[in-house]
Amino acid sequence: MLSARYRHILSLVLAVAAVHAASALLGREFYLTQLTMTAYYTLVVIGLCLLMGYAGQISLGHAGFFAIGGYTSAVLTTLNFSAWKDSPFVSLLAKLSILVGRQDLYGGQVLSVHPWVAFFVAVLFTLVIAYGIGVPVLKLKGHYLAMATLASAPLSTASSLARSASAPRTGSPASGVPPSAGLVVSGRSAHRTANYYIAWGLVTIGMALLINLIGSRVGRALRSIHGSEDAASAMGVDTARYKLNTFVLSAVLASIAGVFLTHYNGGIGPSEASVMKSVRYVAIVAVGGMASLWGTLIMSTVLNFLSLRATSGASMMPCSAAS
Repeated sequence: MLSARYRHILSLVLAVAAVHAASALLGREFYLTQLTMTAYYTLVVIGLCLLMGYAGQISLGHAGFFAIGGYTSAVLTTLNFSAWKDSPFVSLLAKLSILVGRQDLYGGQVLSVHPWVAFFVAVLFTLVIAYGIGVPVLKLKGHYLAMATLASAPLSTASSLARSASAPRTGSPASGVPPSAGLVVSGRSAHRTANYYIAWGLVTIGMALLINLIGSRVGRALRSIHGSEDAASAMGVDTARYKLNTFVLSAVLASIAGVFLTHYNGGIGPSEASVMKSVRYVAIVAVGGMASLWGTLIMSTVLNFLSLRATSGASMMPCSAAS
């Protein structure tokens, strides 16, 4: 017999499949575009739910971590190393498949970082920044913590310096990321169904990870910190370590979502790093239930989908993540 937590995960998988089947039967498969984008935003929100609802820490800087992942991956996959292809170092990277050749928008050949390599670099970069911000900031509490994360958001989006480098190249060169054999991360209608399952597959994996974490010894420690940090510390819980690790984990989930959505849309805009995006994520967690992953997932799905539908109308073209 499956435990309750795994029955819920199975229900999510069945619901994802049912939504796809219903959209196909009703001739509304273009809804999958907004549902795919919704899934990536939901991945950010459930990570923030862990931080707020279980560790009791408020963050108004998660849009920054989302943007760091997206901008870093976009820059690495659009930089052209063809001018240095004869140098020993670039040749070695090409032989190791770290650099791969592809066609640009105009049919020319370019040499750029492999999307998977860019993905891991983006996530690692986000992890380092989150750790660097978390060590001093998480010493604060309450409104002071919220204001500190709000202030650190522009700093954490230092990746936006990549705008000048990526702005003219955040079109399709950043798209077509092959996460596995036969699958491509792209907003094109031919890949719509596959990308829908890729996105919700990531959400399902994220939910399974967080649910197991909450049900473990770590989860009990986080709940004790949320209830009373001083009491938890008196009982021997390493509150600083748990808060920092939770903060970094939620930032990594946001970065993963940023990378995938950037490649799905074929670009990323400055609005993804805006303060209002972070406030929106916090609001969704509050509406869904501070300590309810499933409530947060449902509210994120509903609110983000309706927002995206309102923005794109009935158009079948992929709408921009910057909207």
